[in-house]
Amino acid sequence: MLCHFNEQLLVQLLPPVLITEIILGVLANGLALWIFCFHLKPWTSSTVFLFNMTLADFLLIVALPFRASYYLSGMKWTFGHTFCNINLFMLAMNRSGSIMFLMSVAVDRYVRVVHPHHPVNSLSICKAVCCVAGLWALTISMTAHLLVIPRKDNVTESHNHCESFTVEGELIKGEPKFKGFGLTWHRSVFVFSFWLPLAVILYCTFHVIDHLRRRQLGQHAKIKKALRFISVVVAVFIVCYLPSNIIKILTWIESERPQSEGCANLEDLNTAFYIAITLTYLNSTLDPVFYYLSSPAFQKIFKRAIILQARKPEIGLYYIANGLDQVH
Repeated sequence: MLCHFNEQLLVQLLPPVLITEIILGVLANGLALWIFCFHLKPWTSSTVFLFNMTLADFLLIVALPFRASYYLSGMKWTFGHTFCNINLFMLAMNRSGSIMFLMSVAVDRYVRVVHPHHPVNSLSICKAVCCVAGLWALTISMTAHLLVIPRKDNVTESHNHCESFTVEGELIKGEPKFKGFGLTWHRSVFVFSFWLPLAVILYCTFHVIDHLRRRQLGQHAKIKKALRFISVVVAVFIVCYLPSNIIKILTWIESERPQSEGCANLEDLNTAFYIAITLTYLNSTLDPVFYYLSSPAFQKIFKRAIILQARKPEIGLYYIANGLDQVH
């Protein structure tokens, strides 16, 4: 289905939102990476997962200025087709990577709290790095197809667009090899990279909360605070990512209808999707805030590193990665 939409709302609404996310994301994630690299000793396996989630968030934010420029230019891409593919790849890879590492952190917390004597809890730094490398390889393999999407150099109004999805139901009109497998793979990755991690994160979170409550540890003030923050992190994750996934599925369903029936609804869905996908970037700006608010150790190092300019790194920041590790 080929529809033509009025994109004026997106051009007006998205740039200020993206610019705000860029500023907050660079400051928050840059600061978190700085603390991890220069003020965090010793590292644990949990820290490795948390550091890589922060790295994925930071790399995603770094790719956003080009999207802001794209919308400020009236949705006309001015950086060339090759860099368009690279930018789309960076956004997709690091968005998926951030979700995957958040899932790994949730699994790590679950095993440490619910199964404190499991061998995984003694995972070495080297093995944790291997796990992280595997997650990066998986994420890259799922999104690498965006690097080779062909883009036609024609004189139509759409050739300056830089999008990984198009509502007419194909990645590039007239390119058969991307009509079938390419589109199916792209859609599958978009859905898989959210729904599976969401299921794992919910499973781990519910079991951690249930385990602590059954052991009557949930009445302790510190534990209650930790449980609230766990719930808030999951809630923010769902709020940021769920709308775009639901809207995109609805768009796919609507795009299968005849053009005379579907275009009106598709315009609304298309606008809602681009607003919702911008909301997913907000999660990457909020992750470091949760580190600070949920961990006294992180707050202590932040104050010493930023306010007091301490020379020696604070020992014990690894508790931010373990969270409730000491509660068995």
